[in-house]
Amino acid sequence: MQSICIHNLMSKLLNFQNMKKILTCLLTVLGLASACGQKNYEDADVNEFARLMASPDVVLLDVRTAAEYAEDHLSGAVNIDQGQGDFIAKAKAMLPADKKIAVYCRSGRRSANAAQRLAAEGYQCVNLKGGIMAWKNAKMPVTTDP
Repeated sequence: MQSICIHNLMSKLLNFQNMKKILTCLLTVLGLASACGQKNYEDADVNEFARLMASPDVVLLDVRTAAEYAEDHLSGAVNIDQGQGDFIAKAKAMLPADKKIAVYCRSGRRSANAAQRLAAEGYQCVNLKGGIMAWKNAKMPVTTDP
Protein backbone atom coordinates (compact mmCIF):
# COMPACT_ATOMS: atom_id res chain seq x y z
CA MET A 1 0.00 0.00 0.00
CA GLN A 2 2.81 2.38 0.92
CA SER A 3 4.61 1.73 -2.41
CA ILE A 4 1.40 2.55 -4.34
CA CYS A 5 1.08 5.89 -2.49
CA ILE A 6 4.72 6.72 -3.16
CA HIS A 7 4.28 5.76 -6.82
CA ASN A 8 1.16 7.98 -7.13
CA LEU A 9 2.95 10.84 -5.39
CA MET A 10 5.98 10.54 -7.69
CA SER A 11 3.74 10.39 -10.75
CA LYS A 12 1.88 13.56 -9.69
CA LEU A 13 5.17 15.31 -8.94
CA LEU A 14 6.58 14.42 -12.39
CA ASN A 15 3.38 15.61 -14.07
CA PHE A 16 3.57 18.88 -12.13
CA GLN A 17 7.21 19.39 -13.14
CA ASN A 18 6.39 18.64 -16.78
CA MET A 19 3.48 21.07 -16.72
CA LYS A 20 5.74 23.68 -15.13
CA LYS A 21 8.29 23.22 -17.94
CA ILE A 22 5.61 23.41 -20.62
CA LEU A 23 4.11 26.53 -19.07
CA THR A 24 7.55 28.16 -18.85
CA CYS A 25 8.21 27.38 -22.52
CA LEU A 26 4.84 28.76 -23.58
CA LEU A 27 5.34 31.98 -21.64
CA THR A 28 8.80 32.39 -23.14
CA VAL A 29 7.49 31.91 -26.69
CA LEU A 30 4.61 34.32 -26.09
CA GLY A 31 7.00 36.90 -24.65
CA LEU A 32 9.33 36.64 -27.63
CA ALA A 33 6.46 36.82 -30.09
CA SER A 34 5.09 39.99 -28.55
CA ALA A 35 8.54 41.59 -28.32
CA CYS A 36 9.23 40.80 -31.99
CA GLY A 37 5.90 42.28 -33.01
CA GLN A 38 6.55 45.66 -31.42
CA LYS A 39 7.34 48.59 -33.66
CA ASN A 40 10.28 50.80 -32.83
CA TYR A 41 9.17 53.60 -35.18
CA GLU A 42 6.06 55.71 -35.74
CA ASP A 43 3.58 55.71 -38.60
CA ALA A 44 2.11 58.95 -39.95
CA ASP A 45 -0.70 59.66 -42.38
CA VAL A 46 -0.18 62.05 -45.31
CA ASN A 47 -1.11 65.19 -43.36
CA GLU A 48 1.08 64.32 -40.36
CA PHE A 49 3.93 63.43 -42.70
CA ALA A 50 3.60 66.76 -44.54
CA ARG A 51 3.77 68.68 -41.24
CA LEU A 52 6.77 66.63 -40.19
CA MET A 53 8.61 67.35 -43.46
CA ALA A 54 8.34 71.09 -42.78
CA SER A 55 10.62 70.80 -39.75
CA PRO A 56 14.32 71.59 -40.18
CA ASP A 57 15.06 68.73 -37.76
CA VAL A 58 13.77 66.12 -40.20
CA VAL A 59 15.52 64.33 -43.06
CA LEU A 60 13.28 62.94 -45.79
CA LEU A 61 14.30 59.46 -46.98
CA ASP A 62 13.01 57.65 -50.06
CA VAL A 63 13.92 53.96 -49.80
CA ARG A 64 12.75 52.91 -53.26
CA THR A 65 15.04 51.95 -56.13
CA ALA A 66 16.91 54.64 -58.06
CA ALA A 67 14.61 54.04 -61.06
CA GLU A 68 11.48 54.57 -58.94
CA TYR A 69 13.02 57.68 -57.40
CA ALA A 70 13.78 59.07 -60.89
CA GLU A 71 10.12 58.64 -61.94
CA ASP A 72 8.94 60.90 -59.10
CA HIS A 73 9.68 61.58 -55.45
CA LEU A 74 9.00 64.03 -52.67
CA SER A 75 10.98 67.24 -52.97
CA GLY A 76 14.18 67.22 -50.92
CA ALA A 77 14.25 63.45 -50.39
CA VAL A 78 17.50 61.53 -50.09
CA ASN A 79 17.37 58.20 -51.95
CA ILE A 80 18.86 55.07 -50.39
CA ASP A 81 17.48 51.77 -51.74
CA GLN A 82 16.54 49.66 -48.72
CA GLY A 83 16.77 46.51 -50.85
CA GLN A 84 20.53 46.84 -51.28
CA GLY A 85 22.90 44.96 -49.00
CA ASP A 86 24.70 48.16 -48.02
CA PHE A 87 21.53 50.03 -47.01
CA ILE A 88 22.48 50.46 -43.35
CA ALA A 89 26.08 51.42 -44.17
CA LYS A 90 24.90 54.07 -46.65
CA ALA A 91 22.27 55.32 -44.22
CA LYS A 92 24.85 55.70 -41.46
CA ALA A 93 27.12 57.61 -43.83
CA MET A 94 24.39 59.91 -45.17
CA LEU A 95 21.85 60.39 -42.37
CA PRO A 96 22.50 62.47 -39.25
CA ALA A 97 21.76 60.50 -36.09
CA ASP A 98 20.43 63.58 -34.29
CA LYS A 99 17.57 64.22 -36.74
CA LYS A 100 14.26 62.46 -37.19
CA ILE A 101 14.09 60.40 -40.39
CA ALA A 102 10.83 60.61 -42.36
CA VAL A 103 10.79 57.45 -44.49
CA TYR A 104 8.63 56.53 -47.47
CA CYS A 105 8.43 54.09 -50.38
CA ARG A 106 5.75 53.23 -52.91
CA SER A 107 3.12 51.67 -50.61
CA GLY A 108 4.61 51.84 -47.11
CA ARG A 109 5.89 48.27 -46.77
CA ARG A 110 9.54 48.77 -47.69
CA SER A 111 9.68 52.00 -45.73
CA ALA A 112 8.25 50.25 -42.66
CA ASN A 113 11.00 47.65 -43.01
CA ALA A 114 13.62 50.37 -43.46
CA ALA A 115 12.27 52.36 -40.49
CA GLN A 116 12.44 49.24 -38.31
CA ARG A 117 16.04 48.59 -39.37
CA LEU A 118 17.13 52.21 -38.93
CA ALA A 119 15.44 52.49 -35.55
CA ALA A 120 17.36 49.39 -34.44
CA GLU A 121 20.50 51.39 -35.27
CA GLY A 122 19.38 54.27 -33.04
CA TYR A 123 17.55 56.51 -35.54
CA GLN A 124 14.19 58.04 -34.71
CA CYS A 125 11.97 57.19 -37.68
CA VAL A 126 8.50 57.99 -38.98
CA ASN A 127 6.99 55.92 -41.80
CA LEU A 128 4.51 57.34 -44.32
CA LYS A 129 1.44 55.10 -44.17
CA GLY A 130 0.45 54.15 -47.70
CA GLY A 131 3.69 55.49 -49.14
CA ILE A 132 3.94 57.81 -52.12
CA MET A 133 0.74 56.23 -53.51
CA ALA A 134 -1.23 57.65 -50.57
CA TRP A 135 0.66 60.94 -50.95
CA LYS A 136 -0.33 61.26 -54.63
CA ASN A 137 -3.91 60.14 -53.94
CA ALA A 138 -4.13 63.05 -51.48
CA LYS A 139 -3.06 65.36 -54.37
CA MET A 140 0.20 66.24 -52.62
CA PRO A 141 3.12 67.45 -54.76
CA VAL A 142 5.86 65.26 -56.20
CA THR A 143 8.84 66.17 -58.34
CA THR A 144 11.22 64.65 -60.86
CA ASP A 145 14.01 67.10 -60.04
CA PRO A 146 17.24 65.43 -58.94
